Amino acid sequence: MKLADIHSHLNHTLFKKNLDDVLKRAKQAGVETIIVSGVNEPSNREVLEFAKKSELIKVSLGLHPIDLLGLVDPDGETGLPRQTVKIDLDEELKFIEENKDKIIAVGEIGMDFHWADKEKTKQQQESNFRKILQLAVKIKKPVIIHAWQAEEECLNILEEEVNGEIPVVLHCFGGRKSLVTRAKELGYYFSVPPSIVKASNFQSLVKKVDSKQLLTETDAPWQSPYKDQPNEPAYVLETVKKIAEIKKISVSEAASQLWKNFLTVFSD
Repeated sequence: MKLADIHSHLNHTLFKKNLDDVLKRAKQAGVETIIVSGVNEPSNREVLEFAKKSELIKVSLGLHPIDLLGLVDPDGETGLPRQTVKIDLDEELKFIEENKDKIIAVGEIGMDFHWADKEKTKQQQESNFRKILQLAVKIKKPVIIHAWQAEEECLNILEEEVNGEIPVVLHCFGGRKSLVTRAKELGYYFSVPPSIVKASNFQSLVKKVDSKQLLTETDAPWQSPYKDQPNEPAYVLETVKKIAEIKKISVSEAASQLWKNFLTVFSD
């Protein structure tokens, strides 16, 4: 079986001491590709360096909506490189374009009304999101979308800005059923984390979405299938097993379809 983790944060401090072991376990599980995603200026530079650590690692450069708003406490412990000064969006987009040949996607990007006040930030988030999508279309890269409690707003903008030009991947999508249907009909992909083994919302999503529009991710170290244990790329196998169970097909059949989907989205 060939497996892919299309969204992870292996540059998190939790992996600093055991990254080699994490990569070894991923390879043993059948993982062929791990996309490590940037979220701000320092992490974008860090993940580019991560691509040199292993042939398994590919890179997506992104700008998390909360980082773009400057709402992340630079002294807070998140485990990822934090933005200590306001992001110059135009300059960072220029950086992403300059490194387009080193990346497999643009992400994670999107909108977030869980951590940010919708009334106060909606206009700015929309403007930021549109600018990044316009760049992704220009450089012809798939996008990995963060849409926490902003699912409908993200779909509205994606439909206007992308319009079928590039693949859209909805990472850990939590929208209501009607929005899942809308995204499915738009031809978007849904990346499913290992927490599906216990999360009914992801199980419902997989029941509703055709296997040809599913992908696997970890969002490592988050979205673990195991209590009190960090997530890691090897655990995408748990997602594959659960998808196979829900779709009533063999694990190998599920893995084969998911790998085909990965190649469809992320191959040039």
